[in-house]
Amino acid sequence: MSILYLSPGRDPEPWLAAFARAMPTEKIVVWPDVPDPAAIDIALVWKQPKGELQRYPNLRLISSFGAGVEHLVTDPEIPAHIPMVRIVEDRLTIGMAEFVALHVLRRHRWLDEIEANQKAKIWKWLPPRDTPSTTVGILGLGALGLAAAQVIRALGFKVAGWSRTPKQAEGIECFHGQGQLKAFLGRCAHVACLLPVTPETRGLLNREAFAAMPRGSHIINAARGPIVVDADLLAALDSGHLEWATLDVFHEEPLPVTHPYWTHPRVTVTPHNAADSLPDYVVPTMVENIKRVRSGRPLLNLVDRARGY
Repeated sequence: MSILYLSPGRDPEPWLAAFARAMPTEKIVVWPDVPDPAAIDIALVWKQPKGELQRYPNLRLISSFGAGVEHLVTDPEIPAHIPMVRIVEDRLTIGMAEFVALHVLRRHRWLDEIEANQKAKIWKWLPPRDTPSTTVGILGLGALGLAAAQVIRALGFKVAGWSRTPKQAEGIECFHGQGQLKAFLGRCAHVACLLPVTPETRGLLNREAFAAMPRGSHIINAARGPIVVDADLLAALDSGHLEWATLDVFHEEPLPVTHPYWTHPRVTVTPHNAADSLPDYVVPTMVENIKRVRSGRPLLNLVDRARGY
């Protein structure tokens, strides 16, 4: 049997090299050059063409290259009996915490205004903001959210967190469920969204959510684009209710050149690189799951299709 590498647009060479070190006798086939679909039992996948995975009759495991799996759970043609796993890995988690901390501090310390003033040769004092009285909110208290919360807390900020179901975490004021969403948003100067995209979270950050945030607050979306209603976010920015938006993910990627986010004076656009999977960190977990599925043992980071992650 063979492993399929299926990731359009991603350079396969670093991944093939990492797998060669970890599983030197394993054969890996790079899509779309698949001479014998029946020989494939494992698929390593990121943003596959819809319906492609039904072509492999002996497929036993689908492994996402990242923490997100919406490219898999939204593909109705993937056979229901094939297990899916995702990546939960320390370096990916640290990368996301770095991204959230970076952009919270960027706004907290007026860096966008300072850079603009430098370009205009303007010397202007900007008032300091008080860190201990500033609350940073984390939407999503999974592994990524908890890591980001811990880093933000270590910097001296207050931290609040919101999750679908009740959770407790030291030093974090925790909220849960739709009934507590507005109360959570209402106390946050910065809100970082790290939620998975599911039917419940799609469109969650909309006009009502932005209105619940304090005037002058900042939204960070490093989760998935469909969680944000673009028109509502732009309206909240244009009215001045929100001070800034930092966006790493979008409804359509790459972000179309005509999209207003590119030129909006209070939007930071990053190209979906808040955190990424590095082969030498990720491949060991993928290899472990390959060994487990072939020996009939329980899988790591198994995706619940009903929940969407």
